[in-house]
Amino acid sequence: MVRIVGVDIPSEKRLDIALTYVYGIGRSSVPFILKEAGIDGGRRVNTLTDEEVNKVSKVIEKKFVTEGDLRRQVTENIKRLTEIRSYRGLRHLRKLPVRGQRTRSNARTRRGKRLTVGALKKEDRAKQQTKETSTAKE
Repeated sequence: MVRIVGVDIPSEKRLDIALTYVYGIGRSSVPFILKEAGIDGGRRVNTLTDEEVNKVSKVIEKKFVTEGDLRRQVTENIKRLTEIRSYRGLRHLRKLPVRGQRTRSNARTRRGKRLTVGALKKEDRAKQQTKETSTAKE
């Protein structure tokens, strides 16, 4: 496996796909990186020489914020938004979608599993009562 900017890149994939494994590098920035390094994106990672790998990593280090630095930057931005109590910061605090998506019918990824409010099914009520009695005995 080849390491670029501290990330193990899969060696059997094409270079243009494999570079997206680095946090902060997406499909739109890959052509720029490959053009600067002078390498064809269709080549497999395991066919690259050490010199070519160094070229790619130097371009990435020079032109892009990646991995730990980018993650730190993102968390600082979120922390700043929550400290100034902006709308986006409050949405982050409440673990709700931040960018205007609807929450009435969707947003399950962000909000988590549904919590039943109100009536329970008979089986669920029986399970809940057995849990309560077992904890009361202890």
